Amino acid sequence: MHHVDVRIEKDVYDVNRRIAESNARNLKAHGVRAFDLLGAIGSGKTALIERLVPLLKMRGVRPGAIAGDVYGDDDYKRIKALGIPAINANTGKECHLDAHLVEHSLEGLDLDQIDLLFIENVGNMVCPTDFLLGAEKRVVIVSATEGDDVVNKHPMMFRGCDLGIINKVDLAPLVGANLERMESDMRRYHPGMRVFRTNLKTGEGIEPFMEALLE
Repeated sequence: MHHVDVRIEKDVYDVNRRIAESNARNLKAHGVRAFDLLGAIGSGKTALIERLVPLLKMRGVRPGAIAGDVYGDDDYKRIKALGIPAINANTGKECHLDAHLVEHSLEGLDLDQIDLLFIENVGNMVCPTDFLLGAEKRVVIVSATEGDDVVNKHPMMFRGCDLGIINKVDLAPLVGANLERMESDMRRYHPGMRVFRTNLKTGEGIEPFMEALLE
């Protein structure tokens, strides 16, 4: 019975991978660069988009977004208020987006009007790791308020991401979080990962991250 479970799991991942590859081809054909944003609820994924969109528009870059959530449209409303093409993607009960849901979400967007697409994943530090979506890069964001052991508790999340953000750095002294430990843990699980420290309430640290994103 255990062998059957493993077989089914492998099939699910294989199907997801093939659809993710198709999504990547579709995005590339329209000249869209896509970024999968990962992190826990409250880490700052939506706030990151809110900070980046005005700066990108100033550069002449046309952003768009897919807002992933289990239920509701709170993040979608915040993103839509930025005046960019956006679509709400509810998973129903799944704790992650998958490539098939992103495929359908892309059908609801005019990709010819988008240069850079944010795919905001469901707030979870475990489930999304194995489900690629077709994005060019994966960005993981954690906050100081999650504790400085948050990285060490979720190694697979960091091994699979390209860029890392430590947010709410201003609150680190208040919660006793060691930012140096968080950053060194990120690089321990992903040597060479570029890590950025931000305070998205004020915008501190956002421009260096944007430059890395646009490279």
